[in-house]
This record gives sequence, structure tokens and C-alpha cells, in this order.
Amino acid sequence: MAVTGEKARPWILLAPSLAAVTLLLVIPTGFVVAYSFWQRTITGLEVPELNVANWVDVFTDGFYYAILWQSLRYAAITTVACALLGYIPAYFLVHTRFRNKALLILLLLLPFWISYIIRTLSWIHILGANGIVNYALQALGLSDEPKHMLYIEFSVIMGFVHAFLPYMILNIYVSLEGIDKSLVDAARSLGCTGWQAFREVTLPLSLPGLAAGSLLVFVLTGGSYITPMILGGPDNAMFAGIIYETIIVELNWPLGSALSIVLLVVLGSVVVLYTRFMSLSQVYKSFG
Repeated sequence: MAVTGEKARPWILLAPSLAAVTLLLVIPTGFVVAYSFWQRTITGLEVPELNVANWVDVFTDGFYYAILWQSLRYAAITTVACALLGYIPAYFLVHTRFRNKALLILLLLLPFWISYIIRTLSWIHILGANGIVNYALQALGLSDEPKHMLYIEFSVIMGFVHAFLPYMILNIYVSLEGIDKSLVDAARSLGCTGWQAFREVTLPLSLPGLAAGSLLVFVLTGGSYITPMILGGPDNAMFAGIIYETIIVELNWPLGSALSIVLLVVLGSVVVLYTRFMSLSQVYKSFG
């Protein structure tokens, strides 16, 4: 009986978490999958009958493929930009001699206290025709007329980087903070220059945080629709935005459910591939 109790104890401890995941994730996702097979009539009503017409539309319409590819491309560009821009601030936070480091981290977290929509809307006043950037360019004599910097791919990417860069910095910071400083000192004592010690010790050991931040930024960007709607034009649509339009504007819940499952599977596949092929050992091998 004691052995049976020991075996059951982990499941008892996991029961609340498993129940929450089941009720909040598994069951709702199951409803979405079932709803994707419903039929939408001409009058706009949904009939609970098994129908694959929605899935046929998704897999045969090249429009959805194009939007999905564009969403993944935006996510990749944003991830690379956040990785390049986020490593230096994270490195600075770890090695700064500023006494109140907690204040710097607080400043990094400060944007999260402001609504995501408001932060996105702020770029209209920065990149708009009457925005700060155009005003500065004209004041300095670098431009005779306002530059078109809104509702294009550039403005969408800038909005994404602004929104998700703190996630990247925090992940890299945690990884750098966990590196034993004596390893760098040992490398320097063996004749490595500062750059060599960084390349051979610090950078490889910080890759888990960089990889985790990249995965987080990629998934968050791939599933976003607010930023393209506010800062993008007709040519900058993303897959999540198409889902929003299908469900909220067209009221086509069955087709929107099918599109939602497609996006879930694609982003979930990215996570699975990352776990399978980008494990820590694989990352280290690239520096071997």
C-alpha cells in the first residue's frame, strides 16, 4: 500500500495543474476543432453538421498560404532584430557597476505597465507625417517634405520590436546572470583577450537564454494582429488578423475556427522543432 501511495503522490500533486490545463486549454481547443467542421449556411447561421468545406477552402486558397508566409517572415525578421538589439542591453545589465540594478530592471519592465494598444498607437505620433521623426528631418534640413514611414512593412516591424524587445532582453539577462564569472576570469588568465573570452565562454553559455527569447518573440509575433492593424496597410496583413476579420467582421465562425487551428499547429510545430533540433547540446556543437 505504501508503494501505491508513493506512485500516486505525483499525480495527486499534479491534479490541480492538469485540471486547469484540461479545462482552460484542451477542452476549449476541442470545441474549436469541432466547430471548424460545422457548416455555415447562406443566411449566416452555423449548422452542426460534419462538413470539410472550411478545410478545403483553407488548403486550396493560395491567399491563406501567402498571408501565412508573410506572418512567419515578419516573425523571423522581428526575432532577428530583437536578438541583435537585445543582447547588448542585457549584457550591460549584468556587468554594470550601477548600484541600484533593480531600478534598471524596473525601467525595462515599465513598458508592460502601459497598454499594448497605446504603445502601438504611439508610433503614429513618431513615424507619422506630423510625427517626431519627420519634424526632426525637416528641422535639420534633411528632407523637404514628410517621409512616408507609416502603414508599410517597416512600421509594422518597428511596432513588433518595440513590443517584444523586453522579452528578449529579460531572457538573455537571466542566462547571462547565471554564468559563473570565474569561467571568464579563467579564460583571461589563460591568455584570452576580452573578445575571445566573450566568444568562447560568455556567448555559448548565454545561448539558451537567446534561444528561449527568440522562440518567445517568434511565437508572440506570429500570433499578433493588433500591430499590423494599427501600423500596417492592406499589404501588411497577418494570419491572426485574417482570423479576426473572418470571425468578428464576417461572422464566419467555422472558417475562423479552421484558420485558428492552422495557426496553432504552425506555431506549435515551431516550438516542437525548436525542442527537437535546437536543444542545448545542438547549440553548443555549433561552437565546438
